[in-house]
Amino acid sequence: MRHGRLPWIAVTALLALPAAPFTGLSQAQAQEHSAKHSHYTLVDLGTLGGPATYVNSIDSRGTVGGGALTSVPDPICTGPWHQSTGCYYEHAFNWRKGVLTDLGTLPGENNSFAASINSRGAVFGVSENGLPDPVYGVRAFVTTIWKDGEVRDLGTLGGGLSWPGLSINDRGQAVGAATNADPDPEGFGPAIVFGPDVVAPGVHWHATLWQDGAIQDLGTLGEGLDSYALSVNEGGQVAGISYTNSIPSPAFGIPTVDPFFWENGQMIDIGTLGGTYGTLGTEGAGGLNNKGQVAGTSNLAGDQTAHAFIWERGSLLDLGTLGGTFSNAGSINDSGEVVGWSTTAADATLRAFRWKNGHMTNLGSLYDDVCSLAFSSNSKGQIVGNSVPCDIGGASHPFLWENGGLMVDLNTLIPPGSGVLLNEGAFINEKGEIVASATLDNGEVHTYLLIPGEGEADNAASVAATGFDAVRASQSSTSMTHGKLTPEKLAELRARFANRHRRFGLMPPKSTR
Repeated sequence: MRHGRLPWIAVTALLALPAAPFTGLSQAQAQEHSAKHSHYTLVDLGTLGGPATYVNSIDSRGTVGGGALTSVPDPICTGPWHQSTGCYYEHAFNWRKGVLTDLGTLPGENNSFAASINSRGAVFGVSENGLPDPVYGVRAFVTTIWKDGEVRDLGTLGGGLSWPGLSINDRGQAVGAATNADPDPEGFGPAIVFGPDVVAPGVHWHATLWQDGAIQDLGTLGEGLDSYALSVNEGGQVAGISYTNSIPSPAFGIPTVDPFFWENGQMIDIGTLGGTYGTLGTEGAGGLNNKGQVAGTSNLAGDQTAHAFIWERGSLLDLGTLGGTFSNAGSINDSGEVVGWSTTAADATLRAFRWKNGHMTNLGSLYDDVCSLAFSSNSKGQIVGNSVPCDIGGASHPFLWENGGLMVDLNTLIPPGSGVLLNEGAFINEKGEIVASATLDNGEVHTYLLIPGEGEADNAASVAATGFDAVRASQSSTSMTHGKLTPEKLAELRARFANRHRRFGLMPPKSTR
């Protein structure tokens, strides 16, 4: 799966990004290149009556899962369950073959969302249970499974809360984290689940595996007290992150975080590239593939910058950069290809990349965008992501990149007259189906499934009829001044793409020790 949480990658380097000359395709080149791609049928997944639909997962059959706002106002509206689209209850859903199904919640007026789905129809996610949490003072939320028309609380490790990773496999194994009953006066527990800026006294969180009604504590690394499982593959191997000690680092104010690989009861420390913070690919479940390879991002010694890495069978490899000081892994597919983003020489631009067989390829950007980010890929060499101006507020251009070709704007590949201007390319599955989103003129956020069609001629006509000038003009960022990519701007870019992964927007109120 986009979908993209970015707030966990802690990079403190000042990445100076000067104004860059236009390096994208000309109008004629872009139109010619777009015509070479298959056209797509554009399907609106619909809503549950509210103003927004968000997707976290798509499987190989084209089944989509996520969360959608209903039309029922949420009177509490304290923030964790809501975006700027309004205070409405959110329900988990799945979409298959044109049917959007409201999966509901645990009994009561609660919020829920789906994190992952498997090919057997099980949906894994989280739901409020109608109870207040006595530790954190928020609505209690617990990992939940929807299966055979029923919704069930999967339980915790003795505390009141649990939280899913973005992953359930076809064996019904699902992973995440749950609280136990051990007090956590230092407050580092919530930070391992929700990010380094959330520190509040409470209880400890441990990586958790749920299967067949049973719950298993996967433990932690070294002397660490908290851990979080992010992904499980079809072989039952698990990857996640764990504290390795209890000593706050000067850089982040929390203990050292290392990625881990778990198999057959053993948690293996993947380690870092020398820094005190490492994590899986920012696309959550996309950090572990079915070969047992793990991709992620780690700070280097001194915690001043970070590089993407790949780990396999005890070997940790720094993937390097596109010539700059920073790179970030988004996801890894079953072919062992990693996609993400990296700065180029002199940190002049931030570019989407594909790493394959020891080589990192710069995927470029669209139009005059200085930045691009790759989120998801399949084994066919197709990659989706966003090309963006690095200045916050500019329009995003969702892209498709295929097998050594040039990046193409997804908006030029959808039917003319749709009235839709896509602004994010989130996921792509093995069938080449793409999940993308758009913010409509009325402010609603809709998610779309792009289903590949046949015939280049039809698509060429579609591009021409769409009016390439109009598409580019409506999205152009040429009037924007590209300033330096400061740490603050980098953090804003991360937050901009975090909506795909709803679990990272759902957290207790921020606090400090």
